[in-house]
Amino acid sequence: MSVAQKAAAVADRLFIKNIYEAYVFKRRISVLAGHLSILIPEGAKVLDVGCGDGQLTNAILQSRQDITVEGIDIVMREKTAIPVTVFDGRYFPYPDACFDVVLLIDMLHHTTDQMVLLKEALRVTRKAIIIKDHLCERFGATAILRAMDWVGNARYHVSLTYNYWSKKEWFEAFNSLNLTPKEWITDVKLYPFPANLIFGRALQFIARIDLR
Repeated sequence: MSVAQKAAAVADRLFIKNIYEAYVFKRRISVLAGHLSILIPEGAKVLDVGCGDGQLTNAILQSRQDITVEGIDIVMREKTAIPVTVFDGRYFPYPDACFDVVLLIDMLHHTTDQMVLLKEALRVTRKAIIIKDHLCERFGATAILRAMDWVGNARYHVSLTYNYWSKKEWFEAFNSLNLTPKEWITDVKLYPFPANLIFGRALQFIARIDLR
C-alpha cells in the first residue's frame, strides 16, 4: 500500500469515527442510561460485564447515586470512568451471589459461547440480569449488524464474532436456564430519525430477568 493509500485509509477511519461519535455514540449512552436507570433496583450493587471505558454506567450513576457499580472486561482501557477488573472473557472473578444486578450490555454477541456468560451472570447475581443486545431476524439484519459492530468496535480491538441470535434463540436460552424476562423492550430508540428506521426497533432489545 502506497503512502497516499495509507493516508486515505486513515482519513476514512477518522471520518467514520467522527461521524459515529457525533451521531451515534453520545446518543446511545444517553438513551441506554435512561432505560437502564429505570430498570436497576434501588440500592443495587451492579456488575457491568464488558464495560469498556465505563462511560455508560458512569452516566447511569449521574441519576442513580443510590447504586454502586464495578466493571469487568477482557482489555483494560487507558482511561475508565468506573473501577474495572480484567477477566478471561468466560468466568467472572467473583464468588456466588455477590451482586444484586449483572449488566450484559451489547457484549454477548461478541462471545463464541453466550451460554457461558449467561450462566456466570446467573451465578454471581442475587436479583436480576439486564441484557441489551441484538435481534437477528429480518432480511439483511446480519449485514447491518456486522457493519454497526465494525464501526463501533474494531478500533478498540474488540472481538468481533458476530454471534447474533433471533428472538427464538434468546428465549430458548432463557428457558434452558429457567429464566423468564419480566421486561422485554424493543422500541429502544437508540438512534435519531431516520437512522432508527434502519438500525433501531427490529434489531435492538433490552430485557430484565428477575430471579425472585
